[in-house]
Amino acid sequence: MLNLLFVILSGIALPVGGVQMQYLWRNQLGDVYSLGLGSAACLGAAAATMSGWCSLTVGSFICTLICTIVCFFVTLKVSTRNLITFGILFGTFIGSLGTIVVTNAPNPDLLKQYYLWGAANFRLEGVTTFDVLFSMSLFAIGLFAALKSAKVLTRHNAGEIEISAMNKALLLLAIMFLVTSAVSICGPIGFISLGVPNLSRILCKSADIRKHYWISSAMGVGLLLITYLVTEYVNFGIYLPISATMAIIALPLMAILFMKSDSQQS
Repeated sequence: MLNLLFVILSGIALPVGGVQMQYLWRNQLGDVYSLGLGSAACLGAAAATMSGWCSLTVGSFICTLICTIVCFFVTLKVSTRNLITFGILFGTFIGSLGTIVVTNAPNPDLLKQYYLWGAANFRLEGVTTFDVLFSMSLFAIGLFAALKSAKVLTRHNAGEIEISAMNKALLLLAIMFLVTSAVSICGPIGFISLGVPNLSRILCKSADIRKHYWISSAMGVGLLLITYLVTEYVNFGIYLPISATMAIIALPLMAILFMKSDSQQS
């Protein structure tokens, strides 16, 4: 049952975080991983796995927090467009550090453990009770902040107000809590934090971010649940990573919906 709990948690946390990023940057390419948060989570998980200095969840949280603090100060100085560019470059830098840590794994078992986590799964190998409680706490804080800031983000995205640099940085911190609650336990699950929010905006033209929270969460949980069932019971005897399987299942649907949306607009 615990794995299903994290299917639900991840299906909510990542799309909601993705919607927030799109509204915060007023850009449909906004994604929870665009500022290096995913790479930071991987670096922290790698360091924790290879050294054993802390649990995987705590290691992931610490590195993601450091990444967010760096982005916090950069947010105070640069424009949104340049911040996204910086985030991509910063994520590449952090990813390179993670590669160095992983390639110097002390033994093959630890290397395999990290790569299975990095491929994303809900098997929760090595996850402790503390990890679960810590993750749930991060999720609760991040989701509360998302609901609390909904009206402000809706007005900001519509151009009615401009969120201050300080408040943008605080929102980044709250988004980081949501991302880490899922990624630190289940690995970096791609596609869902970018594809699902965009799919929600195609299906529902409302500007109210709260509606997209609900729609994205429902679609995210449904998509992850289908993917989880496929990887567990229709896997043809091979290991199927969650992220790769989800992209195979969902990308054709996304392509059809995007083409229909473009044809309706033209």
